[in-house]
Amino acid sequence: MKRDELIDFKLYLITDRKLVTRHLSLVTVVGKALKGGIKAVQLREKDLGTRELLDMAYKMRELTNKYEAKLFINDRIDIALSVEADGVHLGQNSIPAHAVRKVVHASRITHHASRFLIGVSTHTIEEAREAEKSGADFITFGPIYSTPSKLKYGKPIGADIIRKAKAEISIPVFAIGGIKQDRIKEVMDAGADGVALISGILGAKDIKEKTKEFLKLLG
Repeated sequence: MKRDELIDFKLYLITDRKLVTRHLSLVTVVGKALKGGIKAVQLREKDLGTRELLDMAYKMRELTNKYEAKLFINDRIDIALSVEADGVHLGQNSIPAHAVRKVVHASRITHHASRFLIGVSTHTIEEAREAEKSGADFITFGPIYSTPSKLKYGKPIGADIIRKAKAEISIPVFAIGGIKQDRIKEVMDAGADGVALISGILGAKDIKEKTKEFLKLLG
């Protein structure tokens, strides 16, 4: 299977347990999204210690396997390999994609290495080009619209820049940042291959139904 064929999802859920109400666990909430049909989850809990994160990653791996969904681990290649995640998602301060690829192949899990995916968070055309050059399989690109979780990455860049990114690179581009249901058409018309959501799903009253609604809009 070609690497681009492994990216068989249009909706990419990124976790943030701080958005989850106290009486529910992150695993329970992600389970609701998986029941709604989501096929890709990134475990992104940067403030957790290594053992806590590893424990959560094992639980997420078991859950995503149950629903035949992909699991990505933010930044931590060691934890991603330990739980046999489908990939890792890197930030601009992470080790570059080409170095991650070497680590994966050196792990000797050859059957896994051939299917291991690398995503990279980007915020400019230059970063998008560099991610592809370094060996990323896909990128998230944003913030497209205003959103509290992405304020530190600068002002919203708007959907039009997705067209420019798609003209520059050939790997899939997932729009991120403040994407609501009424903005799906705009970002997809601009050429996005999908969208990445945090609060759009985790902040919903009915996570399962909200996931279904987004998937229906994405087609």
